[in-house]
Amino acid sequence: MAELLKKDQMKPGAVAEGGTMAGLYTGSWRTYCPVTDFEKCTHCMLCWIVCPDSAVRVEGGKKLGTDYQYCKGCGICAVECPADAIEMKLESDLSEQRKEGEQP
Repeated sequence: MAELLKKDQMKPGAVAEGGTMAGLYTGSWRTYCPVTDFEKCTHCMLCWIVCPDSAVRVEGGKKLGTDYQYCKGCGICAVECPADAIEMKLESDLSEQRKEGEQP
């Protein structure tokens, strides 16, 4: 059996420094985009709570849209939306204008 290494014998691995992803563009990772139907949206903010990327844009307690620079298209927001107001659509099917113009 191999002997365990002591802390001072270990080599640094793939560890990222703590901080923020604000300086990184990660939106190119996704295949699907969340698109909000603001006619159905109740602004309950559940999508904001469950989004692992903090990609839901909110102002004054209301959802304005999605920050596609950080959204990775996981779809958690669409699954958890109680009003069924978020639909995941293929990225390739949406125009840049449609994505940018998501806010009401």
